[in-house]
Amino acid sequence: MGWHRQLLIGFDLETTGTDPRQARIVTGAVIEVRDGEPLGRREWLADPGVEIPADAVAVHGISSERAAAEGRPADQVADAIAGVLASYWATGVPVVAYNAAFDLTLLSAELRRYGLPSLSDRLGGIPPAPVIDPYTIDRRVDRYRRGKRNLQAVCDEYGVVLDAAHDACADALAAARLASAIAERHPKIAYLGPAELHRRQVRWYAEWAADFQSFLRGKGDAGAVVDGTWPLRELPDAGPPGSAAAGGRAARGGPSGRRGSSLLEQLGEGAP
Repeated sequence: MGWHRQLLIGFDLETTGTDPRQARIVTGAVIEVRDGEPLGRREWLADPGVEIPADAVAVHGISSERAAAEGRPADQVADAIAGVLASYWATGVPVVAYNAAFDLTLLSAELRRYGLPSLSDRLGGIPPAPVIDPYTIDRRVDRYRRGKRNLQAVCDEYGVVLDAAHDACADALAAARLASAIAERHPKIAYLGPAELHRRQVRWYAEWAADFQSFLRGKGDAGAVVDGTWPLRELPDAGPPGSAAAGGRAARGGPSGRRGSSLLEQLGEGAP
C-alpha cells in the first residue's frame, strides 16, 4: 500500500499577510486523513496581537474584533500547533501542506518571535520531515499545464472537492486529499516512500526557483531573487513581539493570499 492510502496529516494556516516571515497566525488546522477520509481534527483561533488587515479579513473572514474576543494568545497557538506536528513527524507520519514553504516558515517565525522551541528543537535537532507539498509535486509532474496553480485550481484539476477555500480545516483536508489524488494519477509518485519524496521535493523546489529566477531576470528584473529553500526558509533575527523586526504593526503585510493566482502570491513573497 502506497503512502497516499495511509495516514496523512493535513495542515493549514490562515494569516494576517503574505510574507511568512512577518505575518501572524489567525487560524490553524491539523487533520488526520487516511485513504481520503478524515479521522480527527484540531483547530485553533489565535489573537495575533496585531490588527488583521481588511483585505485579509475578506479572504478568511476573521476580523480583529473576533480574534481578540475569541482567540487564544498567539504564542499558545503557535506552541500547540508545533507540538502536534512534531508528534507526527517523530513517528514518521507525513505532514501535508499546500505551499508548505509558506506555512512552515510562518509557523517557525512565530515560534522564534515568542522564544519558543523550534520545530527542529522539538525533534531532537532533526529538520521537520517528511513533508508532502502537492503544490511542489504537481508543478513537477505536470509542469507544462497551463492555468493557475492555486489550491482551488489544482483541486479542480484532480477532482478534489474544496468545500470552503481559505477555511483552515477545509484547506488542510483538501491538501491531504489532493496529495493522494496526485499519487493516484502519477504512480511514480505513489511508489516513492515519504522520506525519498521529501528529499526529491527539496531538489524540485530548488530547480523550479532557479528556473523562475532566470525567467524573471530574462524579463528585465536583473535583481530578482527567488528563494529555493524548501520546506522551511531561513529566518532573520526576530525582534520582540510587536516590533517591526518581529512583524508587528509597522511591518504588517497584505492578506493571506498565497493561494492567489499570481506567482509572487503563491510564493508568499509579495504584497497583493
